[in-house]
Amino acid sequence: MASKEGLPEIRYPVTAGSRVTLHFSLALPDGAVIDSNFERRPATFTVGDGNLLPGFEEQLLGLVAEQEIAVTLPPNQAFGEISPANVQYMPRGRFNRFLDDEYEALAPGSVVAFKDAGGFDLHGVIQEVDADGAKIDFNHPLAGRTILFRARIVSVIPADTQTLSIRL
Repeated sequence: MASKEGLPEIRYPVTAGSRVTLHFSLALPDGAVIDSNFERRPATFTVGDGNLLPGFEEQLLGLVAEQEIAVTLPPNQAFGEISPANVQYMPRGRFNRFLDDEYEALAPGSVVAFKDAGGFDLHGVIQEVDADGAKIDFNHPLAGRTILFRARIVSVIPADTQTLSIRL
């Protein structure tokens, strides 16, 4: 393919450190769409920056602009397996005021957030509540699920390329 100037167009493959702009969708095997930006602006990320899980990034490696993929990822390549260690029993004293709130009392299915050792929010879903506390599942909501990943590459900028954005 040639550029407007008649020069051959160079398409760079996705590699570690590439800046990639893409459209993507995540869906469950039954077709239920979890997230998609195909009807919106494409997303941009740098391969390896942590914005995309490694299992998804791996599927993009080697692709070039205008290529599209659709793959089925098992749980261990997507959001991970369900870990029983991520289900914790928390004593009532850790969040007593939430359990007793008459307007927003916590119940099974409620989402709660705690601060981890680094000060980041750690979200969990209450599974059970009893007189002494609650059993909370801190697994990712999509853990244990097979994910259908579809992506269309819009552009790839190699890792060692300096870019300048100008807004008109």
